[in-house]
Amino acid sequence: MSIMTILFAAFLLGLVFNATPGAVFAETVRRGATGGFKAALAVQIGSLVGDATWAVLGLMGVGLLLQVDALKWPVGLVGAAYLIWLSWDSWKAASIAFSVNENQDEKARSGLKSGVILSLTNPQNLAYWAALGSALGALGIADPSMQDYATFFSGFMIASVTWAVFCAAAIDRIFKKAGQKWVALTYRLCAVMFMLLAVNTVRELFSHSGPSALHVSPPAIQGPNLAAD
Repeated sequence: MSIMTILFAAFLLGLVFNATPGAVFAETVRRGATGGFKAALAVQIGSLVGDATWAVLGLMGVGLLLQVDALKWPVGLVGAAYLIWLSWDSWKAASIAFSVNENQDEKARSGLKSGVILSLTNPQNLAYWAALGSALGALGIADPSMQDYATFFSGFMIASVTWAVFCAAAIDRIFKKAGQKWVALTYRLCAVMFMLLAVNTVRELFSHSGPSALHVSPPAIQGPNLAAD
């Protein structure tokens, strides 16, 4: 299989993954509503740090180990707790969104940290990237090389950066002329979404805590060959 085919497949997968609504998107909207393009982009870039970390672990074959409940539960609980905090913070800030005396650089730094935390503490990301090691096998590459790994990872991250810029620019354009009423409504909607995501995270932890849950995802790539079940 050619490098361009792998690159294109990874690019499409990256777009689908990043465009799926979730906590990072909600946080991007919340930050971008008052912080503009720079704050929204910072959340997106921060999330890419976490995504890249899980991707490297998954492609190296470490991802399967991270699905052990002993590690999956702490990651999920920390993520749920952070989502609850974001929900409370967003609801509280709804009425004072334009009164916060933060400069753009501070908002960007805060958004960057938030994006990293959301990505690293999302148990769904953990399982997703652990299973990603099988993606090259699904493309028909029985014996992937390091070049195949690098090409796939590059295509995925190119798509992620492309989406990050597009998403931040769209949010900035939408909220550039929005008034206090619409920003407040956006903050409250984000608060509700954060709380629902937190509840869903805890629910999934309990529903997948059985003995068979450890091997739901396909095995990750280990060394030069695909790991066998």
